[in-house]
Amino acid sequence: MADVNSNLSSSQQTEGLRFLVRALRHRNYRLFFGGQSVSLIGTWMTRIATSWLVYRLTGSAMLLGLVGFAGQLPTFLLGPIAGVWVDRLDRHKVLVLTQVLAMLQSFALAVLALMGRITVWDILWLNAFQGVINAFDMPARQAFVVEMVTDRNDLSNAIALNSSMVNMARLVGPSIAGIIIAAVGEGYCFLIDGFSYLAVIASLLLMHLAAVAPVRRGKNVFADLKEGWRYVTDFAPVRDVMLLLCVASLMGMPYMVLMPIFAGTILHGGPHTLGFLMGATGVGALTGAVLLAARKSVLGLGRVVPLAAAAFGAGLIAFAFSRWLWLSFILMFVVGLGMMQQMAGSNTILQTISPDDKRGRVMSYYTVSIVGMAPFGSLLSGWLAARIGAPFALAIGGACCLVGSGLFALRLRRIRELVHPIYVQLGIIPEIAEGLNSAAILTSVTEE
Repeated sequence: MADVNSNLSSSQQTEGLRFLVRALRHRNYRLFFGGQSVSLIGTWMTRIATSWLVYRLTGSAMLLGLVGFAGQLPTFLLGPIAGVWVDRLDRHKVLVLTQVLAMLQSFALAVLALMGRITVWDILWLNAFQGVINAFDMPARQAFVVEMVTDRNDLSNAIALNSSMVNMARLVGPSIAGIIIAAVGEGYCFLIDGFSYLAVIASLLLMHLAAVAPVRRGKNVFADLKEGWRYVTDFAPVRDVMLLLCVASLMGMPYMVLMPIFAGTILHGGPHTLGFLMGATGVGALTGAVLLAARKSVLGLGRVVPLAAAAFGAGLIAFAFSRWLWLSFILMFVVGLGMMQQMAGSNTILQTISPDDKRGRVMSYYTVSIVGMAPFGSLLSGWLAARIGAPFALAIGGACCLVGSGLFALRLRRIRELVHPIYVQLGIIPEIAEGLNSAAILTSVTEE
């Protein structure tokens, strides 16, 4: 009898694991997941190395903010137009090109750093170039998920696995970067990152994709741009999700720019401390992504998003005034958990409710909401930190996230009313038998 129970338990665990990673049954997505997992570790190594290098060269919070601004501003300026082209072009080819260009950018950083000739201005211009690449790469990558995962029922799982992948890299990359920076310097982080792009380029080239007919539109680019803008601003569920993301990105996300100050000056550590703090954020974010991957449906994510934003804001406020390393690690875990639950939950909702012909443009505005707003946040946080100190600058950002989450929660009932017919049309919510009134339907959605 014990053997039977043991076998049943083992079988249930296997089935649970398969459900948790069900999107990996799609060959193209499996290739993408493997290649990106390697490449993103290199990306996070470069992010940490860049921040530490700028702070080591200048000791300036303002210049930390300026470099962050230069790397993210192009996404704000070019993101919406990039989304139009992502809806028009072969997304697979766009991704191959952006990955090749990003690889060359990392090698350029590596050569200058290893030669000992790199300056803050070199970092600034190369970061700006990477920002231009990201303006096209990020919406293309988000919209391409639908082409890799042909079964819509697996879409939310694929998005959650993407988030798990990013945050596993966030956990591993900074930790490795801290060790390498301390041992041999920042240049080798850039070099490893350059080679890591080969993995994702290979995965893209190995995919078997259905032929994509070129998109021929009667409207010009600016007409498509206007159409995408009207959809994003007029449809309340999309608009409100984007606005909350903007608040978190503008006021909360710049915590990463200030992390060298907390690691070096406030917590009296070095590159190892910076790596471990970012690693704690990665553990929290990975935990949040796994929790989302385990969800059976998109239902209920509307409630998760404001709660996650509130946890993110509260974690930032508490971290700002922590002077104990062990407590700071715990608070970074909370920050990572809240940040990922909000971002990935919002992504899932937007991808689910957006029409196929507008997905590239919607995801470009999603990218602008996260990455495009961050440069202004980087400048603001750097400016505030230089005048009132990094702790107070970070606490103000966290408080703004808390206010934004509260305002979103007040709009949640209206959002559910508008999204409900879409979920019924997609089969996410089964059609309710005739005779039930709309109040009863809304109650059933709320309970989910």
